Amino acid sequence: MSIKSPIESLLFISNKPLSVKQLAQIFNCKNEEILMIMDELTEKYNNENSGIHILRHKSWTSGGTKFQMSTNPVNASVVGEFIKEEMSGELTKPSLETLTIIAYRGPISKTEIEQIRGVNCSLILKNLLLRGLVEVREDKEKMADYYNITEKFLRHLGVSKVEELPDYERLSGSEVIDEMLLGETNHEFVIH
Repeated sequence: MSIKSPIESLLFISNKPLSVKQLAQIFNCKNEEILMIMDELTEKYNNENSGIHILRHKSWTSGGTKFQMSTNPVNASVVGEFIKEEMSGELTKPSLETLTIIAYRGPISKTEIEQIRGVNCSLILKNLLLRGLVEVREDKEKMADYYNITEKFLRHLGVSKVEELPDYERLSGSEVIDEMLLGETNHEFVIH
């Protein structure tokens, strides 16, 4: 089975650039194979008729190459207008649920958020990041990204710290959620 299709899927859902090293580890192959596939994908997408382009980033800190899907620069005005409308609209119920989880349990990894919600949260997290309501920090030791709410989110709610949220103490320390994250129970948890 070719790994080109799965790589393409990962680039699509990722909210940050993926390194050649990461992709090689995921697919247990050599960096050269990843670079060859990325050249093919770049050739497929980076043309004037494609709405998607693949960006190649050279990391100055690690010296490695990273790739990320992006919109075609010629579509910048229509994409910008759409994002402006999206960002000024109301949050969806799934976005509010995700934001609530981050507020009460943050910093929390994407995997833990998805364990609690039971669905992929990539696009929701990307939207919340674009709105400036959450921030992400990479934990290099655990090789995972951790999400937390921002000062902007707290200001929007009219509170100065997360502990001022309703029922913060009870909900942030919920044993049901802790058990769920540790895989010790089959409880269903719904945020109202």
